[in-house]
Amino acid sequence: MLLTDPVVLENAFVRLEPLDASHAADLDEARRGLDYAWYTSVPASAADEIAHRLAEHAAGRMNPFAVIAGGRAVGMTTLCTIDQPNRRTELGYTWLSPSVQRTAVNTAAKLLLLGHAFETCDAIAVQLCTHWHNRQSRAAIERLGAKQDGVLRNHRFGPDGSLRDTVVYSILPHEWPGVKHGLEARLARG
Repeated sequence: MLLTDPVVLENAFVRLEPLDASHAADLDEARRGLDYAWYTSVPASAADEIAHRLAEHAAGRMNPFAVIAGGRAVGMTTLCTIDQPNRRTELGYTWLSPSVQRTAVNTAAKLLLLGHAFETCDAIAVQLCTHWHNRQSRAAIERLGAKQDGVLRNHRFGPDGSLRDTVVYSILPHEWPGVKHGLEARLARG
């Protein structure tokens, strides 16, 4: 299976389904109350963001998912920066409604996406990236068991026009069993 192939991924906590225009109303509702720091952004319009992500999918660079919990779309996540010939991808562009933050939803979604990448698509690496100043995200990525590869200085412009240093992490196939075990243990603890 290719990293870009549409697929539904599901476990007891969350369902990830191919993102499409039918998710826009739920996602506009899910965006309410999101208050991100200056170094992050959330789309102003779910419909515009869906269109952007679907264009990236058509170009073979992204596999976007709607995050479904409680029967409604509560966020988005993607396999992105897809390099199919080298079986590499990034897990990112994730945002979740405040109603499901600090619940099992994000952990369960990461378990599904990483499992799909490594076990179904035979990925040789899954990358995770975040802004240097996003210490909460860096700590969460490190708790996953991802290893820091380095920092891309002046990597790109942030939402406010400032230059962003990007911290790059990755998980390799031989590390996946330990990462998987850790995610499953977190879900079992509730």
